[in-house]
Amino acid sequence: MVKVSLEGALAFMGPEGPDYAAAERAHRTLLQRSGAGSEFTGWLDLPQRMADTELKDILAAAQRIRQQGQALLVVGIGGSYLGARAAIELLRGASHNQTSDGAQVYFMGNTLSPDALYELTQELGDRDFTVNVISKSGGTLEPALGFRAAKAMLERKYGKSGAKERIYVTTDARRGILHDTAVAEGYPRFTVPDDVGGRFSVLSAVGLLPMAAAGIDIEAVIACAIRELQELRLSTPDNPAWQYAAARQKLCALGKTTEILACYEPSFRFMAEWWKQLYGESEGKNGLGIYPASVEYNADLHSMGQYIQDGPRCLMETVVSFDRPLHPCAVPFAEGDPDGLNYLAGRELTDIQNVARDAVVAAHVAGGVPNIGIHVPCRDEAGFAALVCFFEAACAVSAYMSGVNPFDQPGVEAYKKNMFRMLKGE
Repeated sequence: MVKVSLEGALAFMGPEGPDYAAAERAHRTLLQRSGAGSEFTGWLDLPQRMADTELKDILAAAQRIRQQGQALLVVGIGGSYLGARAAIELLRGASHNQTSDGAQVYFMGNTLSPDALYELTQELGDRDFTVNVISKSGGTLEPALGFRAAKAMLERKYGKSGAKERIYVTTDARRGILHDTAVAEGYPRFTVPDDVGGRFSVLSAVGLLPMAAAGIDIEAVIACAIRELQELRLSTPDNPAWQYAAARQKLCALGKTTEILACYEPSFRFMAEWWKQLYGESEGKNGLGIYPASVEYNADLHSMGQYIQDGPRCLMETVVSFDRPLHPCAVPFAEGDPDGLNYLAGRELTDIQNVARDAVVAAHVAGGVPNIGIHVPCRDEAGFAALVCFFEAACAVSAYMSGVNPFDQPGVEAYKKNMFRMLKGE
């Protein structure tokens, strides 16, 4: 299970510390499914449901995708792509498309940029490919246009009948534009669960099919997630979801209204993007919410570090650390010590990285930025599952503590209404 360290935050909270009584009430509301938006709490038992239903079909489809070609185009936006991309980059690295044990996964339908579409087609080249389009309704403009483009690419390469064999659809089980299209065309279909919102859907077919196609062991992910969610039912202040939720709400009440999520692994970038959607959409409503931002350390220490150290004191910082690397590496010895760094020769890079992390925490705390530490054993399937379950549970608890519905997103529709009205010339 994820471990939370509040050593860098407690001094800012005063003698009373985090409000665990409020966290307990919010957690009970979540587990009893008695709060606002409770119809969208299916993610609490989603891993077990997947193990009992779609998992085998997803694995079979992923194997077929890998047999059909070297590349998979995933068409989706928001929760329909961020979780899958977060998993693939975290577990396969930022250069995941260089791996050979799975399909090379590309993402489209999350932008309206013609240049981005052109660059994707150039990168794809002449390789054989398949398409997984993901949308609850099929009516969201960006992925709908992305699917049009992807389908046209397939038909040019394989003809209409050949294209139909290379399209996989993840959508509503019973209704919607994309559902009806898939039924009419006979595309293989997977389900976006009715009781799970998009930003909580990564452990459904929404995330699992692209992950499996990329060669990730989704059976291990699901097995670990089942255990994690059970452990996160713990009803004491030892629950890391309580600790994180209560600490951030306490700090927010003290004026720390922007949270910066940091990690020292470049492959964490899209985990941070997934986290920003999860917390931004869940908490940012009714004039409330902690603003979610992210940085990549060590690189951003040489750009955003100045702002975090000496800028406005409305910041709190959460640092994710992986306790052990997948590929240990030691500093080599250099003859003559030309750079003066032979005192580090033989020392593990992870050890040096941890010293840098601790130095940054000490500096930021001294500069007025509370620091929350999140520790994960390893950057593997179990670590990914643990992070997803932890962040989802803590997000729901935190949102209920602040008095908002964690599972709706009414503000997202505002731009869509304006955009469709303008496109139609109304």
